Amino acid sequence: MRLVVITGASQGIGAALAHAFAEISDMQLVLMARSREKLSNVAGDTGAEVRPCDVTDDEEVARVAREVVSTFGAPDVLVNNAGRFAPSPLTELAPGNFREQLEVNLTSAFLVTRAFLPAMEKRGTGHIFYMGSVASKQAFRGAAAYCAAKHGLLGLARTVREETKHTGLRVTTVLPGATLTPSWKGTELPESRFMDVMDVARSLVNIWQLSGRTVVEEVLLRPQLGDI
Repeated sequence: MRLVVITGASQGIGAALAHAFAEISDMQLVLMARSREKLSNVAGDTGAEVRPCDVTDDEEVARVAREVVSTFGAPDVLVNNAGRFAPSPLTELAPGNFREQLEVNLTSAFLVTRAFLPAMEKRGTGHIFYMGSVASKQAFRGAAAYCAAKHGLLGLARTVREETKHTGLRVTTVLPGATLTPSWKGTELPESRFMDVMDVARSLVNIWQLSGRTVVEEVLLRPQLGDI
């Protein structure tokens, strides 16, 4: 039985990842997010374990990680997917909003990685994924907080890669462009202008399925017509 832990798994790309991994036999999924109800809806389709958790809270993350490792062992796949996108021009961006996006998009990944990493390093195998964005490499107007957080996430992932490459772990950052998730609710753009969440999820699964001799450090995905 192989263990997959996914944060931000209650909707969007996180839920798609749960379904994509559930298609593979001999997989145990653990889904983390704040909403037990939304997690349960996803878990009902995948047979996953639900672990409600505020991934920006140090103590909650540490507690859930201890429970998961004690019950199932170290993750074979750890996906740092939790994120938040709340656009605003810089002059109208409240400090609290800026901090919140840093916490959800960046600090959560640090906390979750730090909590599970010792067990993964001790075992000497595993794959850590970070859900970045085209905004990890490119600036967008009205997205100062999100771009800052996602740029930081890419830096964190690259550092984890350097610190763990000799332990047997693989580290990958996925950098998707506009994907049809609840973040785009209310948009007037056609569905065809966005990537499908399952395309993003299956690309991650395909990367994980490569042999242990190969690691895709970063992969950039964009809609066919380019950025929105």
